[in-house]
Amino acid sequence: MSAHQQDQVDIAIVGAGAVGLAAALAFAADGWRVALFGKPTAPRDGRTVALLDASWRFLDGLGLLPALEEKAAPLAVMRLVDDTGSLFRQPPVEFMASELGLEAFGWNIENVELVGAMAAIVQANPAIRILPHFVSELEASDEAVTLTGDGFEPLRARLVVGADGRQSRVRAAAGIQARDWTYPQMALTAIMSHRREHRDSSTEFHTRSGPCTLVPLPGRRSSLVWLLEPGEAARVAELDDAAFAARVERQVHSLLGAMTVEGPRGKVPMSGLSVEHFGAGRMALIGEAAHVFPPIGAQGLNLGLRDVAALRRSLGGASDPGFEAVIAAYDKSRQTDVRLRTGAVDALNRTLLTDLLPADLLRGAGLLALSRMGPLRRLVMRQGLAGGLS
Repeated sequence: MSAHQQDQVDIAIVGAGAVGLAAALAFAADGWRVALFGKPTAPRDGRTVALLDASWRFLDGLGLLPALEEKAAPLAVMRLVDDTGSLFRQPPVEFMASELGLEAFGWNIENVELVGAMAAIVQANPAIRILPHFVSELEASDEAVTLTGDGFEPLRARLVVGADGRQSRVRAAAGIQARDWTYPQMALTAIMSHRREHRDSSTEFHTRSGPCTLVPLPGRRSSLVWLLEPGEAARVAELDDAAFAARVERQVHSLLGAMTVEGPRGKVPMSGLSVEHFGAGRMALIGEAAHVFPPIGAQGLNLGLRDVAALRRSLGGASDPGFEAVIAAYDKSRQTDVRLRTGAVDALNRTLLTDLLPADLLRGAGLLALSRMGPLRRLVMRQGLAGGLS
């Protein structure tokens, strides 16, 4: 192999989180020469990922399920509870996977376990070149993009995929404009053990500071994502584990009985981000390099995996992965899906943060319709699960 061949790949992926790892496995499976930049690690901070059915099947196609099944819990029931104190408060709404003929809407797994399992399979794949380094510069030409940084020789790639998060260097190098915003919220995350069985049910309490959600894990354990006003979040985060667990139990109305904190807790400021385009100049964006929004409705990572699947489809039959038509097709394919889901999550979150009667009335009417109208409820469930991952 010549020196020129040694320093060139078909696709370079910048970012080794779950979305970047999935992209590396998918593109390598399709025969592309792949390089992955970054260290595939995730903090143990109580964060989990609810992988919806289409995402679970997508990961199955990449050979990941044997490493994930024992670490994940099914989501058979998803329950919404209006805990805002609104005058238009409605009874809880339950969505059951059995209504759609499914065993589960998806499976919930700790983020650190997911990334660890994916990293092990990527590292064992000889078709993927792993460079655990930081990319400091990207320079595009008509034929390729050159990636440089400390610890590795410059590498040429015909397509660069940015999976490098909300501060994406790939996005900046591609000249893609992003709009970002913040919410007056902080998310507290933790793994909680509890006295009662969760019965594979996820419960999302809608409060005036945002959702407080319990999502099942194997055994009598659930993951907590609790959105609070930043000052209140700071006060709650300072509690010791016993006081924190008691506070959570009170917040969720003792739904699962007495609680105990397992392992470290996390604290994440809430923000949003959207992009004008999803690719330009031999560069494409996936995951949080392209979209960020609050953890409502289990859409975040699932949307990132849909990015991977869409880019994979756009690459089908292409001789040059960075060809302008490939990037244009990918950009077109992501516009509607990403914008609709970002807008829906943003709108729901903002209605929770206001006590204006019209917003309460609208949200209450929506929950009432979902509880009373089976066809509408099933339509909403199908849209929530809409995959685009095949």
